[in-house]
Amino acid sequence: MSSPAPYKIPIIDLRAQYRQIRDEVRQAIDEVNESQQFILGPAVKRFEKQMAAYLRCTHAVGVASGSDALLLALMALGIGPGDSVITTTFTFFSTVSSIVRLGAKPLFVDIDADTYLLSVDGLGKLLEARGRPRDGQTVDLETGLRIRALLPVHLFGQCCAMNELTALARKYHFQIVEDVAQACGARASVGDKERFAGTIGALGCFSFFPTKTLGGFGDGGLIATHDAEVAEKLEMLRMHGERAKYHHEEIGINSRLDSLQAAVLSVKQKYIEEWCEQRIQRAETYRRLIDESELVGKRLIGIPPLSKDKSHVFNNYVIRATRRDELKQFLAEQGIQSEIYYPLPLHLQNCFASIGYKPGDFPQAERAASQVLALPLYPELTRQQQELIVDKILAFYRS
Repeated sequence: MSSPAPYKIPIIDLRAQYRQIRDEVRQAIDEVNESQQFILGPAVKRFEKQMAAYLRCTHAVGVASGSDALLLALMALGIGPGDSVITTTFTFFSTVSSIVRLGAKPLFVDIDADTYLLSVDGLGKLLEARGRPRDGQTVDLETGLRIRALLPVHLFGQCCAMNELTALARKYHFQIVEDVAQACGARASVGDKERFAGTIGALGCFSFFPTKTLGGFGDGGLIATHDAEVAEKLEMLRMHGERAKYHHEEIGINSRLDSLQAAVLSVKQKYIEEWCEQRIQRAETYRRLIDESELVGKRLIGIPPLSKDKSHVFNNYVIRATRRDELKQFLAEQGIQSEIYYPLPLHLQNCFASIGYKPGDFPQAERAASQVLALPLYPELTRQQQELIVDKILAFYRS
């Protein structure tokens, strides 16, 4: 038996969620067990169709993880040596490792100070200074590499400015691969339409890690696309590049969504709209409580914006705080778990030193890394728990 969490209020309480859907989940798992079809069986096909219908996209391809989704998406676009992919340095490791693994080079842009998302203004300035579109492609004048793709991250559940990003993609002839690992269920406005995050670019990459807005009972991922040829290629690449058994057209990888995970996710997907709404409600409660405490502007530097239209579904509730590390330790001593996403931007990670960036290159990302703190947030979080969390934050700063 696993030991109980040491926190009175964990960063996420998956046991509370499971109690609500236990019978449905167990029935779905039993059906897979009875079928004994564990690899790309009916449960996976059913979930893929379910997600495509929900996202209103043509194709959804289940894979083994969100990290693999990013890697396979870039593989499907043929990205490799001689190419660069623009992305943010303030994100989870696999956003950038997927680029480097293929022999391409990440080209970083700083973040917006208020949203933590890739800065549209920074991207525009980078492309204007270094990008020269010609003959249907854009070459980076500084490196000589082709700028093949943009990988925006819908961080913490909040959508990037897709209108502006798609306009730049058209002007500079690159594809958009959306990292939707933290934002399943979020929407973005594109033109006069509202579309799901992950269905606006050429490909959208989802993670079903247990802590996500839609999380499985282990690793899992999915790639959304409107392109039938790309979907067919993804299905081949996730099976070692195999179209017919033991006949390999390309060097793919082994990355298949397990039937057991698909069965669990099919049950949980039916609740995602309700759960996202509850996350937004709890974010609104945090805002009211923090506003009443008058912490912002004194000890808290900033809190997330409100979201009525599901442009932010609050996979995480991230504040910016002075004395952040001390606050985190104090909350832990009070039985309240918090997390730092992310303590070190990727351009400063040792494994990416060869890319050539240095401290000070992306000041907004570096500043955020020293200030951000994620508070507990999940659909089952009670108002009383939120009041206690804010009271303890206030007590810390008063002391």
